[in-house]
Amino acid sequence: MTLGHQVARSTVARILKESGIDPAPSRTTTWATFLKAHFDSTAATDFFTIEVFTRAGLVRYLVLFAIDLKSRRVEISNISPQPCGKLLEQIARNWTDPFDGFLRSHRYLIHDRDPLFTAAFLATLRDAGVEALRLPARSPNLNAFAERFIGGSIRRECLNHVIPLGERHFRVVVREYVEHYNRERHHQGLDNRLLESSPHPDNDNGSIQNRSRLGGLLNFYHRGAA
Repeated sequence: MTLGHQVARSTVARILKESGIDPAPSRTTTWATFLKAHFDSTAATDFFTIEVFTRAGLVRYLVLFAIDLKSRRVEISNISPQPCGKLLEQIARNWTDPFDGFLRSHRYLIHDRDPLFTAAFLATLRDAGVEALRLPARSPNLNAFAERFIGGSIRRECLNHVIPLGERHFRVVVREYVEHYNRERHHQGLDNRLLESSPHPDNDNGSIQNRSRLGGLLNFYHRGAA
């Protein structure tokens, strides 16, 4: 109309249909479109479990982590055999701390239907301006970045090759892997770049050096100073 042309309603309807867009007011945003529009301000969280040999026998530990979708940076927030709602509420406060909280620059947090994500946990996030996006049941594909970190990264590259002997050992293993993941591991989804700049900038003349973690299970190669 503002360009001096009138378009028939049937023409508009046909164009919308061909583009896969529903007519208003029933128009909805697909999950892929939502993520693309809010990628810079969205994080995800999830638990994964591992069984640890302890003096009391085999104990299942739950590990809570958060991942920034854009940078892929991961933070381990809790390792415990019996996390509770009060603990999760405190973690939500830590995440939204205005100075160094993991979610301080995020607007959305993706999570599943685990009952540990209590009403108090969600209210703490909401009060800090973070909207929690609760996923439908049995839909791990909608939390693909978190699922990828669990199955394709920390389990495949580390935990499947280690038998944790006690909680202390398990914490060391997780900490070492996350340090490797955030600082030394090249990420295929980021054009094989590091998440953080290498402290050892590559050059053409330096010798190739190796940084190993967990007895050589994790390795990082770089060129030393010339």
